[in-house]
Amino acid sequence: MSYSDLITIEPGKRGGKPCIRGLRITVYDVLEYLASGMAQEEILRQFPYLTREDIQACLAFAADRERKLEISRA
Repeated sequence: MSYSDLITIEPGKRGGKPCIRGLRITVYDVLEYLASGMAQEEILRQFPYLTREDIQACLAFAADRERKLEISRA
């Protein structure tokens, strides 16, 4: 499964930021939790509607976005 199957962008939801499966939790939210030191298990406990695949999709989305930025800078 590709992250594009899980990450959605809707103009009227969360200001058009990339969200997980149309929910109101953004990719940025999940990345911020991970960056602050939260373990995946803790995120999954606090947000039971999320899955490990959702978290992996957020990481893949961020990696792809970074790769695209690098290409555009070249």
